[in-house]
Amino acid sequence: MRSLDRRSMYSIFAPLDPAERLPRELLLEQRSRLPWGILLGRQHVAGVLWIPAFLTTLALFAWLGNPVAGFAVAGLLLAGFALVAFRRRR
Repeated sequence: MRSLDRRSMYSIFAPLDPAERLPRELLLEQRSRLPWGILLGRQHVAGVLWIPAFLTTLALFAWLGNPVAGFAVAGLLLAGFALVAFRRRR
């Protein structure tokens, strides 16, 4: 380890800057951490919210008397959640 602590090492490799922004690849993979230690990304949120949205849509359109339209709207919801979950940030 002493060989890494030489002055010549600092001339070759600059010290890390704590204010430097993350690379784009790491920003894409960045996830929010909940207070109890669970990592939650966009794909997880979209996956969890898809089921209640699907069931609510089907129940609403079944109550209105048009379950076929309910399946069409549920398909659009699925496409919307997939776009949110898998879209690329710029």
